[in-house]
This record gives sequence, C-alpha cells and structure tokens, in this order.
Amino acid sequence: MSLSAVRKPNTMSKSPTPKPQESAAPRGDRLQKILAQAGIASRRAAEAIILEGRVVLNGQIVTELGTRADITRDHIRVDGKLLHGPEPTKYFMVNKPRGYVTTLDDPEHRPTVMQLLGQDSQKKTTGEHLKLPRLYPVGRLDYLSEGLLLMTNDGDLANKLSKAATGVLKTYLVKVSGAPTDAAIDQLRRGIMIDRGRLADTRSTGRRDRVLTQPAKIEQVRRGENPWFEVTLTEGRNRQLRKMFEEIGNHVEKIRRIGYGALTLDVPPGGFRELLPGEVQALNRAAAGKKVERKKVLPEAAQLKKPVPPKRGKSRSFGGPARKRSS
Repeated sequence: MSLSAVRKPNTMSKSPTPKPQESAAPRGDRLQKILAQAGIASRRAAEAIILEGRVVLNGQIVTELGTRADITRDHIRVDGKLLHGPEPTKYFMVNKPRGYVTTLDDPEHRPTVMQLLGQDSQKKTTGEHLKLPRLYPVGRLDYLSEGLLLMTNDGDLANKLSKAATGVLKTYLVKVSGAPTDAAIDQLRRGIMIDRGRLADTRSTGRRDRVLTQPAKIEQVRRGENPWFEVTLTEGRNRQLRKMFEEIGNHVEKIRRIGYGALTLDVPPGGFRELLPGEVQALNRAAAGKKVERKKVLPEAAQLKKPVPPKRGKSRSFGGPARKRSS
C-alpha cells in the first residue's frame, strides 16, 4: 500500500467551544439605598420618592424601584439637588423618657425621640458648627416605656440588630402590679403564648393570632406589693413584656430598657451620647450572633432608685402633722 493512500490525521486545531457568557453582577446599589445613605429619607420613604418621579439619574427621570446606580460615577438628583455621596455613619445612645414616641413624625403630635436630639441638644454634644445626620431609631420603645434606644443612619446594622434570629440580648427593668407567683414567673421563663401583632389590630378584627415567646431570663430585683423584675429577651415583639405579664394576671406599670447587646444605659433621661468605636464594633459582633460582654458594674442610669422612706413626724391617720399632747 502506497504512502499516499495512508490517511493523515487532521492536525488543524479545532476552535474552542464558546463558553456561555457569564452574567455580570449588577452594578452599584439600589437607588432607595443610595438615598437613605445620603440622608434623604428612610428606605421606605425613598421608594415613595422614586415612584413619584422625583429622582433623576444621569438626566433621566427614574420611577423603577429596582434601578441601580453608582454614586461615584453617576449623577443623581433628588428634587433638583445633586447627591454627593453617603453621609458618615453615626451611632448614638439615647435615654428615652416616658411620654415620647419612637418615630420620626407622629400624626397625633406627641413628643418624638427626634426632639430629644434637637438643635440645642446637638450643640452641647457635637459642637456649635457640627450638625447630626438624619438618624433613625433601632427597634422601638412604646409611648409609656423608657430607657436605652439606639439611633443611627447605618441601615444595614439596624436591620441586622432588629432581626430576632440574631439573638441580641435586650434587658429591661419591669415593675408590675401585684406579686406574681413563682410558678407564674417560671412559665414566663420557659415561654408563654401571647397575641401576635398590635392590640388594636386584634380588637378590630376579632381574630387572635397566638405565638409562643422565646425563653427569657427573669430575676426579681425588688420585692413588695408592686415588685420589680429584671427581664432579658432575645426578641422584641410588639408590647411583648406587657402581654407576657398580662397573661399571668399582672399589669405592667413601668418598663425601662437598661441593656442592648454589649451596651448598658449610662446617660440621664432625655440625654444622649455618641457611641465609642469599640461599642460600635461590639454591636456589629452582636448583630453577627457573637457573644459580647456588658459592664459588670451598672451605671446610675441603669439602676433602680432607692425607695424614698416616709417622712417622719407625720400622722398616719389623716396625713397631717402629729399633734402635741396637752399636759
């Protein structure tokens, strides 16, 4: 057989099979996040601003909530004002007094926690020429409750801290009407069924959606007809403490939050201070589900005030001054 008859192998290289084009990661952040970081409004309010057509991206009006942008490259205007990037993140501890609502604006015109951080108070804390960014409360304390409240413009950290799954410890001093039995307190420690959601919703619909609370740490810190308890929770349902004690037949008279994560309340009622870098780091650790330690010695703001003894020289029968006996 001749060599010409031998078939030579095809040495021509085959073109490689084209790989499927990988989808590029979305560029930038969602517009509502950019607006919130710039201090324009909360994310929910920023969504409404976008839907109203008040945001212009590179000369084009944007009304799509999924639109992304890069604040370092794109020109973003809100109501004609050009954004220059996110505000610096700030973190504050506030001691909310009783009779304030934990919201930025109240339709009933009640005092809000934002009024505690008013211009005069800011000057005392931050100086004459430094203005605080737009801050938001982390979690809530109801109108009649008081104590430690976090205020920040770090939306990511606030969302992580607010999730019950992270297990961030929140400690309260709770005064109740009447002395609960030991068996009733043990029931609260193990978990108890309470109504889910707001009381107004339950009453208006007539439907009772019940949920079992997580185990709680409860210690009695003052005895008496109206005792005080220290309660530590890992969740924060609507009016949870009040509902828990009402389930065992005791009305809650006072609530003061004294601990949040590694933080312990150490400012007077109505006061506030900026957190230290180490405290912010501890909050991030708590938000990641890691264990953190609190101060061993409680500051004065986190302690119960000593009971005021009855004044001497008063008659118990009518409440007036004791009369001298005639000789």
